Amino acid sequence: MKIDSWIFEAHDDMKHGYKVKDILYHQQSKYQEVVVLETEGYGKALYLDGLLMLTEKHEFFYHDVIVHPAMFVHKNPEYVLIIGGGDGGSLREVLKHKEVKKVDMVEIDEKVVEASKKFFPTLSVEFDNPKANIMFDDGIKFVKETNNKYDIIIVDSSDPIGPAEGLFNEDFYRNAYKSLKEDGIIVSQVESPLFYEKFFKAHFEMNRKIFPIAMPMIGFEPDYPYGMWGYSFLSRKYHPLNDFNEDKVINSDIKTRYYNIEVHKALFAYPNFVRDLIGE
Repeated sequence: MKIDSWIFEAHDDMKHGYKVKDILYHQQSKYQEVVVLETEGYGKALYLDGLLMLTEKHEFFYHDVIVHPAMFVHKNPEYVLIIGGGDGGSLREVLKHKEVKKVDMVEIDEKVVEASKKFFPTLSVEFDNPKANIMFDDGIKFVKETNNKYDIIIVDSSDPIGPAEGLFNEDFYRNAYKSLKEDGIIVSQVESPLFYEKFFKAHFEMNRKIFPIAMPMIGFEPDYPYGMWGYSFLSRKYHPLNDFNEDKVINSDIKTRYYNIEVHKALFAYPNFVRDLIGE
């Protein structure tokens, strides 16, 4: 990775950049290039194969949305599977929920966890929690072969290229569906509906053949292209609005920086162009 005073992430006809103070970590794993930078205004930043995964300043936007809506909608999320999530942020948020008994986290790249433990202590705080079972394995292979049944599966993956590409296809979601309990929920990041329109549309067309409930969540993530980011809420039973118990949030002592009752509802309030993409 070539770095001068700025690093830019190029996407077709746009660039997204940060002013860089220092390179803190640079390793080529078996799967991808893992880089940690110290930025001028956003703290440390994690890049995989040249694509920004997070900054310390803004990571809470992403981790709040990919975890808490499903955890608060589900009646009793005791067993959780995280696919990816090597920075530890999703694990940190899941374990804020006291009803959780066990979290299996399947991360393909040990170098990502290594970097997070060393440089992102506010993200990696729960790796040694006795409820957490960290496995370095292929998440695609894991959901295909496991006999475990989960209340919630969180697919916290990088973009659909390289080692994460298979986490976006139909076989993976059909296997993940079979790995859920009868009232289970899957949440995954599905790129920006502004930037990846065809991918976003195809994702929901595919998953509406598999899940009784397949709905986008649209959140704000200032570190990602255009700042608007998409997630999928895929459920065997629970509707994210009709089955949302606000009292569960009100009575919780969980501290969040982005997520709240109003944000939960707003995640499912779609602009017209998103309605057109998903056929509503």
